[in-house]
Amino acid sequence: MLWTIIIVLIVLWLLGFSFHMGGSLIHALLVIAAVVLIIQLVS
Repeated sequence: MLWTIIIVLIVLWLLGFSFHMGGSLIHALLVIAAVVLIIQLVS
């Protein structure tokens, strides 16, 4: 489940670069996903 959310957020982030939509919300979600991923890998 966690990996699915991370992949979806990365795809939305890349689409945000392509179509210039979402703005800072997508970037904030990507940072949150990265932090959760790091915590998951450490624990």
